[in-house]
Amino acid sequence: MVVETIAFALFALVTVGSSLGVVLAEDVWHSALFLGAALLSVAVHYVMLQAELLAAMQILVYVGGVLILITFAVMLVRREGEPEGLEVLDA
Repeated sequence: MVVETIAFALFALVTVGSSLGVVLAEDVWHSALFLGAALLSVAVHYVMLQAELLAAMQILVYVGGVLILITFAVMLVRREGEPEGLEVLDA
């Protein structure tokens, strides 16, 4: 019982931390990686609740589908040598 509580607390911290990383990361690629960690930790919560089918669907649909789609979109849209921020030119 104590081990389950410790595991739940650990994965709850991983879920909250990676969710904050999704929102606070400045790079889109890092944000997508944090999203993957958050989705995988939610799948672990489903396993801890003995809902293995939901955990499998979480991994297959969200991690396998949505996250890969986001990764391809980031790779196709991103340009090398592009400036990070907008520069204001003095006239």
